[in-house]
Amino acid sequence: MTDTSYVSAEIRTQPDLWRQMNDSIAQYAAILPGAGQRVAVVGCGTSWFMGMAYACLREDSGQGLTDAFAGSEFPFGRPYDAIVVISRSGTTTEVLDLIRRTELPTIAITATPGSPIVELADQTIMLDFADEQSVVQTRFATTTLALLRASLGFGEDLVQAAKDAEHALTVDVTELAALEQVTYVGTRWTVGLAHEAGLKQREAAAAWTEAYPAMDYRHGPIAIAQPGRGVWIFGEAPAGLLDDVAATGATIVHHPDLDPMASLVIAQRVAVAKALSLGLNPDQPRSLTRSVILA
Repeated sequence: MTDTSYVSAEIRTQPDLWRQMNDSIAQYAAILPGAGQRVAVVGCGTSWFMGMAYACLREDSGQGLTDAFAGSEFPFGRPYDAIVVISRSGTTTEVLDLIRRTELPTIAITATPGSPIVELADQTIMLDFADEQSVVQTRFATTTLALLRASLGFGEDLVQAAKDAEHALTVDVTELAALEQVTYVGTRWTVGLAHEAGLKQREAAAAWTEAYPAMDYRHGPIAIAQPGRGVWIFGEAPAGLLDDVAATGATIVHHPDLDPMASLVIAQRVAVAKALSLGLNPDQPRSLTRSVILA
């Protein structure tokens, strides 16, 4: 099937968008929490997973306690200096309810001018140039993470990530898309990427995927590994994991020479390829809409 999907076109724009974020970080950095502040980052689905990555990066770089929550699970009453809220549409029910209920300062990252979140949040970072026509999120999510990485001082890493992503756009994904099942694993900030990669296949191709912290993968989930299935590792593989997976006969997918965000680009492309091979429209996932708005 010829690929004319919006999502594939949007995937291809990511390297340039990441560079744009790195080059323009000065205009956004002052809005985001400063070093030493206690921060919660909140989102739903893909936005939550980007928040998970940011939380680990921020803490691991010594910039302050940072927790990530799904929009419905925020612990009201816990002391934070600020809440970073991520929502592409700016209309997600759980996120808007959170902003209405909290008295803490809120910083929204969105792609939709005029959306309710813009009025409700105390400050807004508008990434409308990274918005998408596809229901399936790709470039808004990674551009948000690029913004957050750059704000933490990882600009040089982001420059390399963009180069690696250009390579990721050329990788043949045919064999990866043919795998029956894939489990994605990561460590620290790449756990969020693992969850996001799994979500892309579930959304676009209605495929069975799972995601775990890499060290926890051997505590049960490895039981489903077998020939014809895959284990996709983001970032550095913990000692012994590659050997343990190889012993199951499962296909190991690991890009140790690429920035983990570039590996996510490959995973996005695999999701689209799998959807197309099954005759599905990757832009319109089953039972999903651009934003979840609850009555």
